[in-house]
Amino acid sequence: MVLTFEQAGDLLDELMEPFPEALFEGLNGGVHLVEEAMPDPEFPQAELYIMGGYHEDLLGRYINLYYGSFAAAAEREEWTEEDWAAELRQTLSHELTHHMEGRGGLHALDDKDAEQLAAWREEYGKPT
Repeated sequence: MVLTFEQAGDLLDELMEPFPEALFEGLNGGVHLVEEAMPDPEFPQAELYIMGGYHEDLLGRYINLYYGSFAAAAEREEWTEEDWAAELRQTLSHELTHHMEGRGGLHALDDKDAEQLAAWREEYGKPT
């Protein structure tokens, strides 16, 4: 099942409600569901998509979740609405962790992400 952009946005709004407000402090740019897909440029199209990203730049601190990436995975893996909720919640949690670590000057999740990407590169035969 592929949710529409509006359905996914409504679901994301619902999923954010239970999160403690403290997690959003300093996230002055907010959380955005953006329409495009974000295929990882290091992997052939449709092998790996970037689901979300934490950004800290001239626009402030913000999180983008890429609807098109979720939709591509949902279509490929035949997601249910529960799968959408689980993936959106997991990605939001992941990006909020990047935000909290960034505020605290930590980088454990960045290190873990780099290790996971290195493992995927090895699996797909990509140079590290």
